[in-house]
Amino acid sequence: MRPTGIDLFAGAGGLSLGFEQAGFDIAAAVEIDPVHSAVHAFNFPETTILPRSVEGLSGADIRDAAGIGDRRIDCVFGGAPCQGFSLIGHRVLDDPRNALVRDFVRIVAELEAGSFVFENVRGLTVGKHRAVLDELVEAFEQAGYRVRLPWQVLNAAHYGVPQNRQRLFLMGVREGGTVPDYPAALTNIAGQSRQYDHLPDGPTVRQAIGDLPDADGFDALLTGDMVRAERYGRASAYAAEMRCTGNDAWHFGYVRDWQPEFLTSSARTVHTGISKRRFAETAPGTVEPISRFFRLPMEGVSNTLRAGTDGARGAFTSPRPIHYAHDRCITVREMARLHGFPDWFRFNATKWHGARQIGNAVPPPLARAVAGAIRDALGIRATRPERTLSPGDAELLHFDLSKASRHFGIAPPPSKRDRKSGAKKRKQVDIERERLNAQHGPAHG
Repeated sequence: MRPTGIDLFAGAGGLSLGFEQAGFDIAAAVEIDPVHSAVHAFNFPETTILPRSVEGLSGADIRDAAGIGDRRIDCVFGGAPCQGFSLIGHRVLDDPRNALVRDFVRIVAELEAGSFVFENVRGLTVGKHRAVLDELVEAFEQAGYRVRLPWQVLNAAHYGVPQNRQRLFLMGVREGGTVPDYPAALTNIAGQSRQYDHLPDGPTVRQAIGDLPDADGFDALLTGDMVRAERYGRASAYAAEMRCTGNDAWHFGYVRDWQPEFLTSSARTVHTGISKRRFAETAPGTVEPISRFFRLPMEGVSNTLRAGTDGARGAFTSPRPIHYAHDRCITVREMARLHGFPDWFRFNATKWHGARQIGNAVPPPLARAVAGAIRDALGIRATRPERTLSPGDAELLHFDLSKASRHFGIAPPPSKRDRKSGAKKRKQVDIERERLNAQHGPAHG
């Protein structure tokens, strides 16, 4: 039997996919954003999605919802948001703003999980923020877990991802188990550091997205995010894996029944002539001075792909980098390639939600390496599943916040505009969005 995992704060499912590819079955995923929950449900049709907060959620609730009874939970993983520090003289985890971190520890303990992986921003390891990490280790130890110390910050570029992205990982096992080791680096960073000179260079930006047809060549992508496209170029080894051209590309995950002849998650952005001219004048590997957008280096790696902000923080679009060969921002599919998401994996049809889902996600190859370390520590042999999964209803990819909330029968999370009354605030947000659109083209799909 394959080991069982639970994803907390799941987003679109970067950790879910990495753990699945390492041989885990994801029994349940908890995600408060219903738009993200819908995308997770599409890509993981056999995973029970709980579209709610972890606050007040018990381990028994998760077991009941997923129908797994008293089955052993081998790993609980996720990245709980936290403030990182509070008033001097107070314990950080007692700060109400860090309640979600306490809930993560509580749910791990209630599920009696064999192991856990806590993922978060690199900044949690320095300065005042270090306090929350120290207290988190103490909380896990009090809950009966042995933590691998010292914790490590891992760069996705060292695990075969063409993106410079560093994240903190904290992991451990229940008392009596074997504490996992951090996965060794697999690749050097293409075009940059020689720190891992003994390792092969990881994929470059060109190798990651150079085979994809230019989205600007398809009028259908002005109104949608999907088109039949036969004009794929020659694939590098990395691109071939993203296109799932061989059995090994699926690793220990489930093969999906999908349509590889379609280019998906590729809605176009219509830039102004002025923006395109500025982009054209920007050398690869440098920042365009007005928009501050980074132009991707053809033979290097991407900068860190950001998520932008959700509705509670103004709903501003993430700054997608400029394509190295085309005078435009990259598409959501190109972002996905730079993040290690295979082409069968779909995102919300709008550019805003799609880019946000990628920017919030752990790159699946990095997640797979961490999951493999957990699996090995648990003494579990990875097996390839025999079944093929069909994706969920494609309508799930087209939900806005209201439709997604209705689909799951929940109230939509509050937005900034819900909390900030008055025409003046709404006007300021609209003016800012118009300014961004004038500079870079419409931001939303």
